[in-house]
Amino acid sequence: MQIFLNGFFVSLGLIMAIGAQNVYVLKRGLLKEHVFLVALTCGFIDALLIIAGIKGLEKFLEVFPSFITYITFFGIIFLLTYGFLALKSALKTHSMQVDTHSHKPSAKKVFFTLLSLSLLNPHVYLDTLILIGAIGNSYAKELQNLFALGAISASFLFFFSLAYGSRVLIPLFKKPTTWKYLDLFTAFIMFFIAFNLYQTL
Repeated sequence: MQIFLNGFFVSLGLIMAIGAQNVYVLKRGLLKEHVFLVALTCGFIDALLIIAGIKGLEKFLEVFPSFITYITFFGIIFLLTYGFLALKSALKTHSMQVDTHSHKPSAKKVFFTLLSLSLLNPHVYLDTLILIGAIGNSYAKELQNLFALGAISASFLFFFSLAYGSRVLIPLFKKPTTWKYLDLFTAFIMFFIAFNLYQTL
């Protein structure tokens, strides 16, 4: 049980930080757009990366360190693009309505946006593959699956809680100014992460 909890809290501590993916999940939850798909996709992405890390994919990154550089480069471009779109949305005079949002994105668009936000973030590989993988590999073989199960459970719990729990904020987000603040905050997060990634090149 202790090994399971170790994996749970290590994973939870890493994914709770405010980032591009979490902001996107929050917004989809507020707008009630493909909420289950969003939470499930994020959970599965984390699960696959956690399993890959513990099973040794971090060794691939040690052999091919340029992989992180390429991911960082494309991640910066994507984050800047998404940030400018959020900034453009914040500058619009019309408001986004939580209950009557008329321009609901397709499930396919939401899915691929999540893939981009998740897999074009090099910190995902460093944190999930390298860090969680290294900690998981420090345990005996028979305990690694228990550690992985704890880490994966934390990920699914966090993303489903964030996606569905955001609904308690709906009354606040019925105000047009609140959406503007969220869009501005989203743009700031995207630009901030892109700047930090640029510094790692």
